[in-house]
Amino acid sequence: MTGLLPGVGRDDHIQGGEGATLTLVEYGDYECPYCGQAYPIVKRLRERIGAPLRFVFRNFRLAQIHPNAMAAAEMAEAAGFQGQFWEMHDTLFEHQRALRGADLAVYARELALKVDELQSSLQRAAERVRKDFASGVRSGVNGTPTFFINGARFDGDWSDEDGFAESLGAHLVTR
Repeated sequence: MTGLLPGVGRDDHIQGGEGATLTLVEYGDYECPYCGQAYPIVKRLRERIGAPLRFVFRNFRLAQIHPNAMAAAEMAEAAGFQGQFWEMHDTLFEHQRALRGADLAVYARELALKVDELQSSLQRAAERVRKDFASGVRSGVNGTPTFFINGARFDGDWSDEDGFAESLGAHLVTR
């Protein structure tokens, strides 16, 4: 069984405090329908568990089957350079069927992102997406979404929200 490589660090996109005792990492693709199904489940789990949980999202775009995934991931990363990764992340999942270039431009305007900064940061954003993908490969990710709980791959049924919550809760107890 492969663990999370590398572990969560300061370059990751993290929701939740450093004092959290439980870390949930998702490798996801903005165009993946299963990631779209997981998105509201993870949001509800974060609300349900609260402060003990921190959530990390890493890009694992499946470009061969999702033609808009790379551009969407790059847009999220570029928005992150302006301090709005999570806002763009949520927007992309909430509008998952509209991820073409023109759609991404609309989302950037809606979030009042600075267009000139977006353009100049796309190269860095692409590198960040590639880095996330490589870490996923090293961690044994081969599909999306793939979750890790406290560094260990979760192979249970994430779509069963109560079962997923129970698995997360078990990690809280054993820590």
